[in-house]
Amino acid sequence: MALFSSLTPVFIAIICVLIGVIMKKMNGEKENRDTKSKHPSRPWVDEDLKDGTDHPLEEEEGEEEWQGLEENVAHVPFSGERYSEAEMIKRSQTFYELLNKRRSVRFLSDEPVPREVIDNVIRTAGTSPSGAHTEPWTFVVVQDPYLKHKIREIVEEEEEINYKKRMGDRWVNDLKRLRTNWIKEYLDTAPYLILIFKQVYGRLPNGKKKTHYYNEISVSIACGILLAALQNVGLYTVTSTPLNCGPQLRVLLQRPANEKLLLLLPVGYPKKDATVPALTRKPLEDIMVVM
Repeated sequence: MALFSSLTPVFIAIICVLIGVIMKKMNGEKENRDTKSKHPSRPWVDEDLKDGTDHPLEEEEGEEEWQGLEENVAHVPFSGERYSEAEMIKRSQTFYELLNKRRSVRFLSDEPVPREVIDNVIRTAGTSPSGAHTEPWTFVVVQDPYLKHKIREIVEEEEEINYKKRMGDRWVNDLKRLRTNWIKEYLDTAPYLILIFKQVYGRLPNGKKKTHYYNEISVSIACGILLAALQNVGLYTVTSTPLNCGPQLRVLLQRPANEKLLLLLPVGYPKKDATVPALTRKPLEDIMVVM
């Protein structure tokens, strides 16, 4: 009896330790469940497609250091075009009809396209607004057959993995009706490939990093203007976001580390036997809310 009494504190201590271990394990499992529910696994997400705006740069860049344009930028008088109401309605309708003919075309001819046209549509894209006028875009135009084929090899290898492993059944099934797969013949046949890179940061004259505000939004707007410019001259493309290809393509094209691939556009004329899905667009009342 005396022996039992002397061992009782030991038993109590052991029981307390066991209870503590069990509670800690249960809390850990709960935290893991909460983490998983807040951040679901998405293996298809491409790191290059994440906007780095919210990530602070290295401390080498002083918070008070001026890094934009000249401090005293001259402001000049501005006078824009002004049309009558009738002309505005006519122009808006004409432009809508032009853009409404835009389609994603995956069957592109190898027929040559004047280089000057490509220069002009990229100039047009470069008129896009950007955060603090940082113009965080680089348009890489590829016309060399060897480089185009290397790009195709990289894209098709990764896209096959995307379709079979990363994207998941739902995404793959949604694409079936569009008859798309990882074979990208147009990367060889299109006379030009335009790869649009977002510059996640720039460089100051002293070599320090320069913030590029809202770089992904800015470059995305420029891409939209580029699509409109291509439609305006009768050229066609398909908006391609080659998931998980960015690092390899960046190395192939010898682009710096601050550039990340956002979009790849094969550009050319449609083949004579080209087809597109018979899709319709949402009516105005489904996409506009007037308050």
